[in-house]
Amino acid sequence: MKKTLTSLFQYKTLSREEAKNILLQIAGGQFSEHEVSAFITVFLMRSITIEELLGFREALLQLCIRPELGDVETLDIVGTGGDGKNTFNISTLACFIAAGAGQKVAKHGNYGATSVSGASNVMEQLGYRFSNDSEKLKKELEQANICFLHAPLFHPALKAVAPIRKNLGIRTFFNMLGPVANPSGPKWQLVGVYNQEMARIYTYLFQHLEKPFTIIHTLDGYDEISLTAEAKVITQTGERVYSPEALGKRMVLSSDLNAGTTPEEAASLFLKILKGEGTWAQNAVVIANAAMGLFCTGKYANYEEAYHAALTSLESGSALRCFEQLIQLQ
Repeated sequence: MKKTLTSLFQYKTLSREEAKNILLQIAGGQFSEHEVSAFITVFLMRSITIEELLGFREALLQLCIRPELGDVETLDIVGTGGDGKNTFNISTLACFIAAGAGQKVAKHGNYGATSVSGASNVMEQLGYRFSNDSEKLKKELEQANICFLHAPLFHPALKAVAPIRKNLGIRTFFNMLGPVANPSGPKWQLVGVYNQEMARIYTYLFQHLEKPFTIIHTLDGYDEISLTAEAKVITQTGERVYSPEALGKRMVLSSDLNAGTTPEEAASLFLKILKGEGTWAQNAVVIANAAMGLFCTGKYANYEEAYHAALTSLESGSALRCFEQLIQLQ
């Protein structure tokens, strides 16, 4: 590690193979906590390269436990996190709305490293039992239209660095890896990023992977469609900027999106919104993200059609029923 750190501190970058090997070694516990912290710090001081990100991703996927979910075509809606906005669990709620609209969802998530409540925090609070058992996950997909993949159970490398990430309490390159390392390999992904530089990096990454993709970034710094400002949407066919009105019928305030101060508060708010008891602004944001997720599957003629499907899912209670069925299976 000392040789690698010396090279990085001299402003050199890692090749794809070097990045892969170093992460394999980190996962294998070959370095001290101080060495790993120093390594992570390098990427807080400069942007990660495409080759480095590809190498880190390859290491994660080489080591990961891959669930066998059958031939079902799934969707994942996920953000990088690390935007510092302390929003409620918008992406996870959007996944349940998509499931309620009939789309199979394999949601990949983790505990919050930089927020009050990550996807795993809220799911655990609400009674979901994490597992990497393929039969359990497959049954959940069949009966509830959704399963949850708690990242540390599938990625030994993420488990190895979890305490370090938590102690640092700021976004690291591991935030960037989560959305591109879903072990189930979903057919469609809606990925939210926290700045335009990260949007550029993800665009190049997905182009390397030759997979369909949809990347979203709200221009005032959110890693999701927040409806607080215009949002950039990037796909393999190009990019477009949408107004809050176009995506969610109106603009909302940042204060409308707060998650609270504890995981318990975040879980309570999550359930309130899923029951259809959220504010107009809260509902609008989760519906917009679910709609974009549904739209990126190509199953809807236009965004408005996908929006109507998401709205119906929430208002009819279909999204809530998917959640209740999922929890009953635990």
